[in-house]
Amino acid sequence: MNTVETPGFTRSPEPSIARAFGRLRFRHLQFLDILGQTRNLRLASEWMHITQPAATKMLMEIEIILNARLFDRLSRGVAPNELGLFTLRYASGALEGHRKFAREFDTLRHGGAGHLTIGAISGAAHLLMSTVSEVQRLRPLLVLKMLEQSSDQLALWLSERKIDLMIGRFTSSEQQAQFRYERLSAEPLQVVGRVDHPLRNKRVQDLTELARWPWILYPSPTALRRVTDDIFSSIGLTPTSGVVETPSFWFSLELLQTTQMLSLQPASLAEEYARKGLLTRIQVELPDRMPDYGLITHLGEPLSPSAQAFVAVLREKAGVGMEV
Repeated sequence: MNTVETPGFTRSPEPSIARAFGRLRFRHLQFLDILGQTRNLRLASEWMHITQPAATKMLMEIEIILNARLFDRLSRGVAPNELGLFTLRYASGALEGHRKFAREFDTLRHGGAGHLTIGAISGAAHLLMSTVSEVQRLRPLLVLKMLEQSSDQLALWLSERKIDLMIGRFTSSEQQAQFRYERLSAEPLQVVGRVDHPLRNKRVQDLTELARWPWILYPSPTALRRVTDDIFSSIGLTPTSGVVETPSFWFSLELLQTTQMLSLQPASLAEEYARKGLLTRIQVELPDRMPDYGLITHLGEPLSPSAQAFVAVLREKAGVGMEV
């Protein structure tokens, strides 16, 4: 069989990456994860409690197994190339999977009901809270960890297996090949401000009036930010006063209460905190341009029993049936 020579490696026209990955040991993954953090063979060897020559040998062994160079050797360390970055993400996710297995196994062994880590956008808070309340009633021993973030960050955490599932939306077309999406709800938006904001009792007829106020905006990759930019660009304007960017609703809430800033927020949150007397809804007609959000999980992978129980309640609370 003919082969193509590349510097340091011999590539077969029909490489079996599955067989190659089967030769990677747990210690290889640990080493890759540490080297990815330190970018230095000496530091990585110290963390691994091995000699630097042994660390160099381990890196070469990994690259031979994968038949590819992963790191460029520099005078003061190493730098992962594109294949290296891809492999580092795999190593990090695999190790997190091992750690999660160990935690859950130990919990189940001692009579618990496992752990479940959920990531969600702020607009899903109302649905999430009612779901969590019911799940805790049905499975009081289940340990739930809840993380609020923007969809782009949640998708990254899901790919790295730092969360078990997410409630949000796709932010790139590539995610559709990696994750499964199931619609849960629409997400209308409202403009909000402090309870005594000068616009509180005024019906805003012209969106241009809103551009003169300082704004709290979600970061650029988020759907909420795209919608905000779209609304302002549709009238040929951008916010002209001070702007603060944050993905956190809770930080926005604190800032809204102490300034005269405005923010575009999911209607469910706006209505809840208006009822509590913490925010006021600014009366203005907005275009309906916000995409739905849904449940996002790994494509082709079965959910754990704990996750299945959580999703069943989530679907019920959202008023959607299980997809066939």
